[in-house]
Amino acid sequence: MAIIYISLGTNIDRDHYLEQGLLGLEQAFGQLTLSSLFESASVGFNGSDFYNMVIAAETELPIAQVVTTLKDIERANGRKPSAKKFSSRTLDLDLLLYDDVVTEQPIQLPRAEITENAFVLWPLQELAGALLHPELNISYDELWRNYDKSSQQLRIVPFNWQR
Repeated sequence: MAIIYISLGTNIDRDHYLEQGLLGLEQAFGQLTLSSLFESASVGFNGSDFYNMVIAAETELPIAQVVTTLKDIERANGRKPSAKKFSSRTLDLDLLLYDDVVTEQPIQLPRAEITENAFVLWPLQELAGALLHPELNISYDELWRNYDKSSQQLRIVPFNWQR
């Protein structure tokens, strides 16, 4: 079984698509471990604020099948495959880590966004703080301690998913 970490983001009908995203992930991967829920401003474009979180799960699926599953959940929730990278979205699911695999195909792992965006790093640090980034050999706790927190403002949003 591989341990996977998935980022979830939504800025359209956020409560609804957050719930639908979690339901889809639970159906696909079973038991989920959730970070706190964070609210942040859009990055790279002018849009509504996002809800973001990171989810941990276990899977026997290979990386390519995990990615396909995430894209299927996005599409089932109104995400258009042709949507621009920096735009509002109903649901954005990205595989951040698959155990300690480092690869460029079928996707880049670990995701570069881990060290670039507070809305990815902080929730990942909550779930996997003691783990080492497989390329940098630095813990996510240390990466978060050293992150320039003035670059992106986040706030924790009260959220309790009862499953």
